[in-house]
Amino acid sequence: MRWLLALLCLGVTSLSQAAFTETIIRNPQPGKPVQSTPNSTTTQPLIDKVLVIKSERRLQLISRGEPLKTYRISLGKQPKGHKEREGDMKTPEGFYWLDWRKTSDRYNLSMHISYPNISDAATARREGRNPGSMIMIHGTPIDEEYPEWYFHTLDWTEGCIAMRNGDMREVWSMVKDGTLIEIRP
Repeated sequence: MRWLLALLCLGVTSLSQAAFTETIIRNPQPGKPVQSTPNSTTTQPLIDKVLVIKSERRLQLISRGEPLKTYRISLGKQPKGHKEREGDMKTPEGFYWLDWRKTSDRYNLSMHISYPNISDAATARREGRNPGSMIMIHGTPIDEEYPEWYFHTLDWTEGCIAMRNGDMREVWSMVKDGTLIEIRP
């Protein structure tokens, strides 16, 4: 039965356009800052902002106000609406910072989102509930029973933003700690 489900998911995934990474190539402009990675000979544009559009399941890297790359993402199991409390399985909406990162045994690489912000914390305090924490952008589990493609078109997290591991490695290398992230409905 599990193989039948896996085959069905593979067929739906291959027919849909749910899996994508879009690269927009721009010519560098003279006098504009670029970021170099220490171990690479190429230069990368400076990423000013990460934009997440929940309704489109997209994460965009923004450089100088223009989208540079777009990735397919997965959200919390209850993707509609703003996160209100711990355990509601919703992904927050609003303005935050990518403030630190770590490698993760469960989800490969992960970057922390500074949820709750001041407004989220004040609302939760006023309503007497715990707003939750530890919202991350992270990769996908490596699991023999459920391969990476299985997770890619589902909303399966507890409120985090998940990406394919290859996409997460790319975002990890291009986005610095302290970068603004905007999460829209």
